[in-house]
Amino acid sequence: MALPTQMDVQKNVSSTENKKWLFPFILVTSLFFFWGFVHNLDPILIPHLRKAFNLTDLESSLIDSSVFIAYFVMALPAGYIMRKYGYKSGIMIGLVLFGIGSILFVPAANELKYIYFLGALFVIACGLTFLETAANPYVTILGPSETATKRLNFSQSFNGLAAFIAPAYVGPMILSGKNLTQAQMDAMAPAELHAYVLEEAASVKMPYLILGLIILAVAVLFYFTNMPDVKDENKEGVEGASFAGALKSMRLRWGILAQFFYVGAQVCVGSFFIKMATTSAGLEEGVAAKYLGFFGLAFMLGRFAGTFFMQYIQPRKLLIIYTIINILLSILAIFGSGMIVVYTLITIAFFMSIMFPTIFSMGIDGLGHNTKIGSSLIVMSIVGGALLPPVLGLISDSTGSIQYGYVVPLTCFSVILLFAFNGHKTNKA
Repeated sequence: MALPTQMDVQKNVSSTENKKWLFPFILVTSLFFFWGFVHNLDPILIPHLRKAFNLTDLESSLIDSSVFIAYFVMALPAGYIMRKYGYKSGIMIGLVLFGIGSILFVPAANELKYIYFLGALFVIACGLTFLETAANPYVTILGPSETATKRLNFSQSFNGLAAFIAPAYVGPMILSGKNLTQAQMDAMAPAELHAYVLEEAASVKMPYLILGLIILAVAVLFYFTNMPDVKDENKEGVEGASFAGALKSMRLRWGILAQFFYVGAQVCVGSFFIKMATTSAGLEEGVAAKYLGFFGLAFMLGRFAGTFFMQYIQPRKLLIIYTIINILLSILAIFGSGMIVVYTLITIAFFMSIMFPTIFSMGIDGLGHNTKIGSSLIVMSIVGGALLPPVLGLISDSTGSIQYGYVVPLTCFSVILLFAFNGHKTNKA
């Protein structure tokens, strides 16, 4: 009987290693779906709560701000906990906060306080910060480094699947289809107005309660699952991880900047989609929500298509192509009219799809033991989703045109293009 060759031994070791990581990879990939699901309910909440509490575009944009400011606040604590206790601990904390925040929608709806909804969203987002800080780099290390970007795009594709399911199937459960003018609301008796607002607010309770219970059940599953982890060596001196060491990377610095503007662009385009569809194309709210589902579907298909294209095109070059297309589409969204605007926004979603994971993987490339710090810093840059939508809302309120506000995503895509051209460079010695 022939003895096994060195190649046979290597194949067996590789196969064993792949099996070791397969189930954790599947489990972690599911997280991309869950946070994508709750994120893509925000564009439903914005018009819904705007109507229920009679908000301006600027005031309604605080929904995004309350979500994405949490990323800035919690990213460093999340990174510290994971450096000290590992990825699994970070995921567990994230799931618990996610679940509790979702359940808090019930008392928020009962109390009819807009600030309570913002608080519940903040708690959810604190949990998502832990999950994204853990899951994104975790996926990149589950296999060969040369395929890290493709793996991350594959996992992020399930984020895109949630972007279709949430607005298309859960959105109609939240949106009532009742659209009262300001004059009609002013003419209502106080008791009648209170009943209307109570009915509008109550529609969010059941979807978020179910979501919260599911997330807590997933947390239990993670607790009882053996999750292989990769921990820092924590070496002393210059070998140890540090913020200063991480920020020496030009790739990371560019990645932080690009992710700030990318998330700002994604949130602006998605969160104000229904407002654009109802004002520019004259669609009914419920119909606009269905088109928002197609927006999410385009985002999902773009992720899968991007993963396929990356087998033949370098991720950086694909990012350049997609970004140039979105710059042109943003101009069309500003100056177009009718259904052309709706279709343009859906197309923008397709070409936005690869941007987050591609920027992320390019930004942390080559960081070594500083990877978790770099991951935290890039996640902190998601604060762009908190700061840029109010700018769009302010432009919309001051000009009376939501379309003019889309100069904000146009600017964002221009910055991402600069990153695509320069972010791959390394520091000169």
